[in-house]
Amino acid sequence: MNLKFRLIILNFLQFAVWGAYLTSMGNYLSSIGLGPKIGLFYAMQGIVSIFMPAILGIIADRWVPAQRLLGLCHALAGVFIISAGYYGMTAGTSVDFGTLFSLYTLSVAFYMPTIALSNSVAYGVLVNNGYDTIRHFPPIRTMGTVGFICAMLFVNFAGMPDGQLSFNFAAQNGFPSFQNSYSQFFVSGILGLLLFLYSFTLPNVPVNKSEEKQTLSDALGLKAFSLFKDKKMAIFFVFSMFLGVSLQITNGYANPFITSFKEIPEYAATWGANNANALISLSQVSETLCILLIPFFLKKFGIKQVMLMAMFAWFLRFALFGAGNPGTGVWMFVLSMIVYGIAFDFFNVSGSLFVDKETDKSIRSSAQGVFMMMTNGFGATIGMLAAGAVVNHYVYSQTDPAAQLEGWTTSWYIFAGYALVITILFAIVFKYKHRPADVAEIKH
Repeated sequence: MNLKFRLIILNFLQFAVWGAYLTSMGNYLSSIGLGPKIGLFYAMQGIVSIFMPAILGIIADRWVPAQRLLGLCHALAGVFIISAGYYGMTAGTSVDFGTLFSLYTLSVAFYMPTIALSNSVAYGVLVNNGYDTIRHFPPIRTMGTVGFICAMLFVNFAGMPDGQLSFNFAAQNGFPSFQNSYSQFFVSGILGLLLFLYSFTLPNVPVNKSEEKQTLSDALGLKAFSLFKDKKMAIFFVFSMFLGVSLQITNGYANPFITSFKEIPEYAATWGANNANALISLSQVSETLCILLIPFFLKKFGIKQVMLMAMFAWFLRFALFGAGNPGTGVWMFVLSMIVYGIAFDFFNVSGSLFVDKETDKSIRSSAQGVFMMMTNGFGATIGMLAAGAVVNHYVYSQTDPAAQLEGWTTSWYIFAGYALVITILFAIVFKYKHRPADVAEIKH
């Protein structure tokens, strides 16, 4: 089988596992009375990302081939998320927060490191076979987003009988959409177990078995943290954390926000309000297309300008949510979905490529783990805890649907203001002179 096609399958499954519940879990939690806890669930993804990717990146660099470690992590994550789904099924509406949260936490503790590990596997396989990662990785990574979209759409429409796409119809006839039930966890777990099996068919990514005398720090893979001694890299990682604050906010709250319009008579029958996951999937369609633009934008403008584009796109993402609605203002929702591709890809994928270029081969997996720790770890944790406080104050403290909707608008504008401030600060503080020739230079 073609090498790049094998990596395409890897990326498709990698993100399909996440797409099965990432944007719809908030709806399920709201349906079982855990709406005020949404922020904690998404923050946990960040908390485990503070240490798990870095630790497993060290293991992949030193002791266990990355593709094998990737598979083992998916096996454990799959078992725990299926267990969460089974508990949700048996508990019905009497779900105990502690039990569900514990099973979910164990799952994401092993899933989150796989994002960095899958990048390391792809980069390692491409480099070992003479491919330029900046030119060849983005199209491969694009299929990861396609997998995410496919899982989202399946979860949105699955459970609806006789081809009916209205959730109201499905619910009234005892067929709740997967996006509003525990079934999304089963979908994720099954996909994860498939990837566990597939990972053992991938080419080997050798560990670094240098026989040179090493310090304890080198042996543990902590050398990657020395990147913070480089002012440019330190500033890059710090602002990656600041931008990481934005990463999970719409994943956690966009679906409950859009679905909440069903409580307003004017919007109750709109397609968007009843199919939030499908509407949100436009974000991933945009992401798919924007990944393909990364090689051109990186070579043309450099990492600083590309990151600035991502930051400003996050401002637009939030502001358009605040201004839009699924009726006459649905075009603002659609535009918000379109700019998401720039917001997410120009930050995550470009940042990952930048770290890969700026680090030595011996610590590459560890460095990716550090990047993951700063963005999906510290950044996303702070972001979701803060966002949870904002949404609980302005939205879930209200009982009237109209007052809740007004609270949502205020919340989105607060998030937009934060993103704009970070954009301005990054433009001032991060000094980086772009030289197109540097982008083409990949360390082997």
